[in-house]
Amino acid sequence: MLIELFVKGGPIMWPILILSFVTVGVVVERILFLVKEARYRDLNEVRRIFSLVEHGRIDEAALELPANSDRIAIVLSQGLAHRDASLTEAMIEASQAELDRHNRGLVVLDTAVTLGPLLGLLGTVTGMMRAFNLVGGEDLAGKTAALTGGVSECLIAVTFGLGVAILALIPLNYLNARLEKVRREFESAMTRLELLVTRQQATAAARDGVGV
Repeated sequence: MLIELFVKGGPIMWPILILSFVTVGVVVERILFLVKEARYRDLNEVRRIFSLVEHGRIDEAALELPANSDRIAIVLSQGLAHRDASLTEAMIEASQAELDRHNRGLVVLDTAVTLGPLLGLLGTVTGMMRAFNLVGGEDLAGKTAALTGGVSECLIAVTFGLGVAILALIPLNYLNARLEKVRREFESAMTRLELLVTRQQATAAARDGVGV
């Protein structure tokens, strides 16, 4: 049934098919990525870093973490490790690298949402052109058959193009929401760490002043 519809849809069905395969591949890869990220989440690791900084043990909190650590903990530890240069800039750079990992593939899905219907529309135009070209030299019965075939080709191409767009749109919206959530988590954690480090530095400066 699907093969028959595919054949009737005309040549434009091939790029639509390729686009659908690419879309499915990206969606599967993103699902596997989210599953892996969920497995690496460890809020205790983040709490440990905040606790160490609160107690003035910043050097211990700045130790480099393995790649399979919590993403927020990695960003915080990177910032602390480069705090002498710029705590904020180091965390921004580390968080951007993590956000890039979450953003991977979204441009493909966004393209599929737009390109799928456009390919379907192109199939509509080419199908109608082919139908009207065939109509010219046909008798009444032949004209009816040619028009029916052309309209069928148009509808099939549009349907499959819209199907690819829908297939890409749902995960795209979900992944964009996830990306925004991760961005807010980074911003919240980075702000909290900056406040803690500033407080520790102020406490250390006051202590040194008293000592003098």
